[in-house]
Amino acid sequence: MKALRIHAGPLALEHIRREGLKPQDVRVVPGAAGGPKGLILGPIDRFMFGEWLTQSSQPVHLVGASIGAWRLANACLGNSVQAFRDFEHGYVNQQFEVPAGQKRLTARQVSAQFGDGLRQFYGGRTAEVLGHPRYSLHVITARGRHILGREGKARTPFGYLGAFMANSVRRKSLGAWLERVVFSTPGAALPFGTQDFRSRQVDLTQANFEAALQASCSIPFMLEAVHDIPGAPPGAYWDGGITDYHLHLHYNNDSGVVLYPHFQRAVVPGWLDKGLKWRHAPTSFLDRMVVLAPNPEWVATLPNGKLPDRTDFTRYGQDGAARSKVWARAAAESQRLADEFAQWVSKSEASEVLPL
Repeated sequence: MKALRIHAGPLALEHIRREGLKPQDVRVVPGAAGGPKGLILGPIDRFMFGEWLTQSSQPVHLVGASIGAWRLANACLGNSVQAFRDFEHGYVNQQFEVPAGQKRLTARQVSAQFGDGLRQFYGGRTAEVLGHPRYSLHVITARGRHILGREGKARTPFGYLGAFMANSVRRKSLGAWLERVVFSTPGAALPFGTQDFRSRQVDLTQANFEAALQASCSIPFMLEAVHDIPGAPPGAYWDGGITDYHLHLHYNNDSGVVLYPHFQRAVVPGWLDKGLKWRHAPTSFLDRMVVLAPNPEWVATLPNGKLPDRTDFTRYGQDGAARSKVWARAAAESQRLADEFAQWVSKSEASEVLPL
């Protein structure tokens, strides 16, 4: 049984049949939201950015939301392989100590701890991320509009109820409640079209890097929104996965491929679309995409028969050591994904590629 499955859109598959897949073919690398699920992508990240893509010299756009944005920011650091290892170790071993007298941490307490972690991780290294000679980073956030323009005990739940109802009717209607704000390496054009959803682009700078990255990871009700990010329109900024859960974007590269290490085959547009199965199918937006996804049969062999996810915080409660042990094992087992990808790209057999 193979751990890795490779899926491709029609133009990407045609490219592979004609030329195989080489590091110089990669134009865009997306990074999905999904919390702990992203842990299984560590070995592939280390191989891709530490060995494989170093064999080429073309510019590459890195587009991420939530944990995907943090992963791809690591790729822009000087020693990306060590950054990926440090990120994995920190994420696996994170502990949330609940103060005496509380049943759970408040969103403010979680946000404060998360912000401290970001500052410790990137302290003094933002210039490395922004100055990478090849990689342009695009961090996606969701900016609240109207009632969601500010966070509040009543207005936030009411606003997200409205957003949910609008999105269930028409995805584009979600733009009345939230807009996609992309913080990009200065001077970098967006590698995707924005006609699908209300959007704007802002320069990613040393003054707003940590705030933008924290906002992109700020899950509503679990963390606080980040307000009034320097250099961006005022308002409340939340997790980029709300608008762009799996980066189902209109990628506009007319050559090469969008290479997507992902934790599943489906590329779901927004977080509110998770339960709307009819929105999980591929579209022409993904024609040049190659998705690297775990085989569901292999996933069933992992601890608890699933990928790491946020339900593990409830499953293990205050036994953080047990949760960390399970996550560490899943991350270690995921080395098979990287090994199989490395083996496949050495030959790029189109017969092994499945439709997206």
